[in-house]
Amino acid sequence: MIPIATPQLNQEEIDAVTEVLRSGMIAQGPGVEEFERAFAEYTGSEYAVAVNSGTAALQTALLAHGIGKGDEVITSPFTFIATGNSVLYTGAKPVFADIETETYNIDPADIQEKISPKTRALLPVHLYGHPAEMKAIRELAEDHDLTLIEDACQAHGASYFGKKVGAFGSGTFSFYPTKNMTTGEGGMLTTGDREVAERAKMIRAHGSKQRYLHEMVGYNLRMTDIAAAIGLVQLKKLDGFNTARQKNAGILSEGLKAVDGVRLPVIRNGCTHVFHQYTIRAEKRDELAAFLREREIGTGIHYPIPIHTQPLYRELGYGDSHPEAEKAAEEVLSLPVHPGVSEADLEQIIAAIKDFYK
Repeated sequence: MIPIATPQLNQEEIDAVTEVLRSGMIAQGPGVEEFERAFAEYTGSEYAVAVNSGTAALQTALLAHGIGKGDEVITSPFTFIATGNSVLYTGAKPVFADIETETYNIDPADIQEKISPKTRALLPVHLYGHPAEMKAIRELAEDHDLTLIEDACQAHGASYFGKKVGAFGSGTFSFYPTKNMTTGEGGMLTTGDREVAERAKMIRAHGSKQRYLHEMVGYNLRMTDIAAAIGLVQLKKLDGFNTARQKNAGILSEGLKAVDGVRLPVIRNGCTHVFHQYTIRAEKRDELAAFLREREIGTGIHYPIPIHTQPLYRELGYGDSHPEAEKAAEEVLSLPVHPGVSEADLEQIIAAIKDFYK
């Protein structure tokens, strides 16, 4: 089976973890601080705060910016549910704006329509590794005095006109095993605001700056030095991983460009796409996925149910329609693109898809 995703780990990560275990400092310590400094430098941010998941990064970023009950946060309905749920965790209300047809990212024109007196923040998602339209989104945030928080959980290393995502506002990243780099589980908040960074550090550690002195409600969202050790090694490899993903995506696009029934991913001018997922729009999507599974080719549907149509959100009273997100959910199919995919694997994927549409 050609898997849809697989973490790229080898002896370097094993050695880094072994060194931490031998040191005796395995909870949040100097390794986490080193990882934070390295990640901030990589993204071009002044500060980075490590936490134990991408979801925790989202929640922490929102809380650190003071988002809470009575506030509205505009985000995308076409992403993993953690994006919407992180808003709910704060007591605020997620408001969904529809997506662009080509990039699957939130549509700035629809954001404009959804801004209300209760809107406090914009939360765009850089879906599949392609940056959202940050010029327009940033202008909306500035014009309406809104906080800008980027969900870059799928976009490590992606850039918009030369600037890495996560550095336009406060950024959030996930290091889940399927991501472009991993720490096993883990997340990171990036920001240029010192006060936000300091509040985030308190939120992740039971609301304290010093041990046993608690100034606010906080949580246990800390990263371990074990995870940070893996992250430091992975961060050094990230550009190489992304280059491999981009090469694999290019081979797939070249091989599938003439196939009727398939719409290929696009890369907008000025954007660097890091292909967390290589996602096509496919006629007879479910039949194609079953056909590829028979050929020992893994696929994924990211995402089959938009957030606003999930049972939880229906119970919360969400009944509005977002046609582009709903249409995408019926047509998208992700193909293996990760660095572990060989050229022979890619040829097998291309041949199988061509056979199906014959």
